[in-house]
Amino acid sequence: MYTTGKELLEMTKEKNCKISDLVLEYEAKLHSLTTDEINEKMKNNLHIMVESANKGLNEAVKSVSGLIGGDAKRTHDYATKKTLCGETINKAMARALSCSEVNAAMGKIVAAPTAGSCGILPAAVITAAEVLGASEEDMVRALFTASGIGQIIVRNATVAGAEGGCQAECGSAAAMSAAAIVEMAGGTPEMSFNAACIAIKNVLGLVCDPIAGLVEAPCAKRNSSGVVNALTSADLALAGVKSIVPFDEVVEAMYEVGKALPHTLRETALGGMAATPTGIKLRKEILGE
Repeated sequence: MYTTGKELLEMTKEKNCKISDLVLEYEAKLHSLTTDEINEKMKNNLHIMVESANKGLNEAVKSVSGLIGGDAKRTHDYATKKTLCGETINKAMARALSCSEVNAAMGKIVAAPTAGSCGILPAAVITAAEVLGASEEDMVRALFTASGIGQIIVRNATVAGAEGGCQAECGSAAAMSAAAIVEMAGGTPEMSFNAACIAIKNVLGLVCDPIAGLVEAPCAKRNSSGVVNALTSADLALAGVKSIVPFDEVVEAMYEVGKALPHTLRETALGGMAATPTGIKLRKEILGE
């Protein structure tokens, strides 16, 4: 139905519709289900996202390894005080951290697009919905928009840290989120693509270097920065800021950068933070080496 951002954008213009409309229609045809049935499945995903994004706000969720835990609650508690970035940004970061902590504690999350980047989309959509006064149905539709962006990235590049670094995981998640919340805020499909472009370009070259090979550190904190990336990219696009480079070219550039990264910086835990003296020490303690 569509394989590139250019095709999807042209289709929205031809049909005078939103990105989410086309994605919903595509998914229904792909799975031989009604749009109502597909919508209900996405609503279930949203409910899981809400649960994982909120769980760590009021209780300290600890990872199985003990490497991370409790940061979501700390950030949520801090959000009520006089902060530098304001309550919205801090609540969004807290929710992203919560999802990451739930994942590391073997809880239920939605890997959108991956488990390592699972906090960005829920935190972005939930927090933006609060600010905008959006309904649950608006949030569900936003997830379809995010899915459309993710589909194109997967088809033409990658969302795997082992293949493209963290730029492919948290970068793609931020792009999906930025596009989604732009639509939820009433922006045009073109604005959604501009937001997605900005989000990816902001983290181009970001490496994947998990300590002890676990999706915990620095992954969780990159989820918190990823949701901030998504929110600010969305605001820029809604303000009328455009990406000079088209979405499909941005995705291709991200893929080429990912392939150029050395294997030590692609989820092997052989470089970056994982290879620091502290990272090595933690690995030995956790793995019993």
